[in-house]
Amino acid sequence: MSRRLFIAYFKDEQDIVEATKAAGAAGHEILDAYTPYAVHGLDKAMGLKPSRLPWVCLIFGLLGATAKLWFQVWTSAFNWPVNIGGKPLASIPAFVPVTFEITVLFAGLGTVGAFFLVSRLRPGRKPAVSYDRATNDRFVLVLVERDASFDLQKTTDLFKRHGCVKVEERLEAEE
Repeated sequence: MSRRLFIAYFKDEQDIVEATKAAGAAGHEILDAYTPYAVHGLDKAMGLKPSRLPWVCLIFGLLGATAKLWFQVWTSAFNWPVNIGGKPLASIPAFVPVTFEITVLFAGLGTVGAFFLVSRLRPGRKPAVSYDRATNDRFVLVLVERDASFDLQKTTDLFKRHGCVKVEERLEAEE
């Protein structure tokens, strides 16, 4: 099955943010926006929800800290208890530096793994459809034309008012 896309190109970051707000207010379905660098406010203009990646990072960090602390206590106090100079077998302050390092390692690797899993990035994946100069010096906004009520001229005029330099329609296969 294929879908029809409306693609608008902009020269300035503020133009794409304003055009995205206007497209959302007009009831258009925004597929994606492509920019050469991160644009402040574009995510809110697109209506994207906040990422859950910080929670994933926290969970993996706590998992790593808990696992390492448990392993160190189990190893020194239960599996191989060695009394050295009357020191306690499970000395938690001695375990803090290694536990911290493992917390950072688990949080970092878990976050990167979750990001790759959610975004479906993997070796050998075919690149997404490219748009002319989208990540070079142009800002691109892609809308989905779902039904026959999509008015091409009205949408083009809306974007021209917001500094659009080029528009095009494209027919693409859905993923």
